[in-house]
Amino acid sequence: MSDLQKKNAGEAAAQYVEAGMVVGLGTGSTAAWFVKALAARNLPDLRCVPTSERTADLARELGLTLSTLEDTPKIDLTVDGADEIGPGLALIKGGGAALLREKLVWEASARCICIADAAKVVPALGTFPLPIEVVAFGHKTTANRIADVLADHDIASPARVREAERGLIRTDGGNLIYDAACKLIADPARLAADLKSLTGVVEHGLFLDLTDLAVIGTDEGVETINP
Repeated sequence: MSDLQKKNAGEAAAQYVEAGMVVGLGTGSTAAWFVKALAARNLPDLRCVPTSERTADLARELGLTLSTLEDTPKIDLTVDGADEIGPGLALIKGGGAALLREKLVWEASARCICIADAAKVVPALGTFPLPIEVVAFGHKTTANRIADVLADHDIASPARVREAERGLIRTDGGNLIYDAACKLIADPARLAADLKSLTGVVEHGLFLDLTDLAVIGTDEGVETINP
């Protein structure tokens, strides 16, 4: 029933949007439900900043007015999904390979709402592989640096580059994604800082201290979680 839960979360989050807002549009299957629900509300004077080309295409198709961070650097509200929601609304994001653009939009937003189905809420982060976006040039050398950091955090499995049938997955910015099967992230803040310090690492999927509210879809409706 996860599709119903995602739909419920997306539709509920659309009710937080007011006319005239600048709204950040997330990426992924749950965020797509929000975009559809937002378009259906037909609110006047909305401007929307998408976090991926995929989301931009959907929003454009539904008649939403698009903008960019350059033109609208201050965003009123961003609504986006997550791959895991841990204690304190710490998140793992990046399953859709849009984590850099997502984090840029999140950090430019006055308020951020995370939407997800109930299975995404976990007691500790790490079961979902942590996405790490890296520059393509010398990426295997960067992967070795990442492995050293992971080992320092008692994470034994090295990060693996994300691939599809057509080859290596590229982000909208042309970067690569490595996924780290952490199993348990004991200290998300320290791991976030250590990964971000590495040359070649553009961004990681740990979204910490950014979420103002989580709207969790259930089969019956939604539940909300505050930090």
